[in-house]
Amino acid sequence: MFDAITQVPAPYNEPVNDFAPGTPARVALQARVKELAAERADLVMTIGGEQRLGGGTPIDVVQPHRKDGVLGTMQNAMAADVTAAVAASRAAAAQWRGMSYDDRAAIFLKAADLLAGPWRSTLAAATMLGQSKTC
Repeated sequence: MFDAITQVPAPYNEPVNDFAPGTPARVALQARVKELAAERADLVMTIGGEQRLGGGTPIDVVQPHRKDGVLGTMQNAMAADVTAAVAASRAAAAQWRGMSYDDRAAIFLKAADLLAGPWRSTLAAATMLGQSKTC
């Protein structure tokens, strides 16, 4: 079990953006904030690979600093949603355990690449709107 030879990529820190006025990082972030603020998303849960709204009452999700700025609508999870999520987690656990270390690590490395790359401004913009943060 401990005789595997794995090639782990060298760790490195992502650059820290200062978001100074006029920089490409600031321009991209400002554009993404405007786009997300203009949308009104259905905020769904994903259970067993299926995206769906909860079975409960609808709730508007607003910007904490601007209560009339509705970001999207979600629905409360009900007992049936929780039961389905637990069942899906148990089913996925066996498959996850059966994957090699390298395959599991590849999933996390891919997620890190996406968050550091094409999804970086989306993640920052969503954080700013959802938690009243600034860059």
